Amino acid sequence: MRVLLTGGTGFIGEALVPALLEKGYTVCVLSRRPAPAESAKVEYVQTLDAITESIDAVINLAGASLAAKRWSVAYKKEIVGSRLELTRELGEYFRKSGDAPSVWLNASAIGYYGSRGDEELNESSTAGEGFSAQLCRDWEAAAAEAAGDARLCLMRLGVVLDAGGGAYPQMAQPFKMGLANWIGDGRQWLSWIHRDDVVSAFCYALDNAEIMGPLNVTAPNPTTSRGFCDAMRMVHRTLLALPMPGFVMRAMVGEMADELLVSGQRVLPASLEVSGFSFALPTLNAALEAIES
Repeated sequence: MRVLLTGGTGFIGEALVPALLEKGYTVCVLSRRPAPAESAKVEYVQTLDAITESIDAVINLAGASLAAKRWSVAYKKEIVGSRLELTRELGEYFRKSGDAPSVWLNASAIGYYGSRGDEELNESSTAGEGFSAQLCRDWEAAAAEAAGDARLCLMRLGVVLDAGGGAYPQMAQPFKMGLANWIGDGRQWLSWIHRDDVVSAFCYALDNAEIMGPLNVTAPNPTTSRGFCDAMRMVHRTLLALPMPGFVMRAMVGEMADELLVSGQRVLPASLEVSGFSFALPTLNAALEAIES
């Protein structure tokens, strides 16, 4: 099977590429960045027109980071455009080529559900409100149109943890400096997942023809901001423990604080678990030990 991967040079993509190769897939990465030096086993293209062979599956990860900078009007437009425009371009490319893929895995996020307090959320839960929720709804709708008759999986990612990228380095920095902290009252939920399990979930969805629709790609044991703090103190020696007030976060990063930091979602991976998927790192303690070892 030949897989077209967008966002293949990003935090998740860089771990997914070798996993796909190990499983025997042929990989074509669409990226604006130049091909890495060690790319002999992977075809890198900078435009869709440069693809030379038929594509059997699409994994669409590309999109500007939600946490890279303050959400100005211009940057929110970039966040939306980077997802919707490429997804539509992919759909148009396959319609014109007449050589459509049979399976399409499209990234999304648990921001789809909005801020819901302590409510347990699964794939049958309704969409929420706010910029993130609207972004996810629009991206999933664009993916459904682009995928056509392909088997479509909407991979609603939680907070992906691992060393060397994603949110974890910033989350861990205060603890490495001896300061244990949590955000606001610490009761907001953090639905996290280790990057290794993200990669496994994508490969699992790719391999299993009966899996389709929304998939919450989160660990089965979400925690709270205070719970994350307690777990981090098990792997880092800290001298002080202080909350980071919500108003300080709002002053620092604006609207993003309310949607990504001060509030949260208690999301469960119901569809993955029912299908028989096995998490390698289902608990936060195990995930942190793996990251810090």
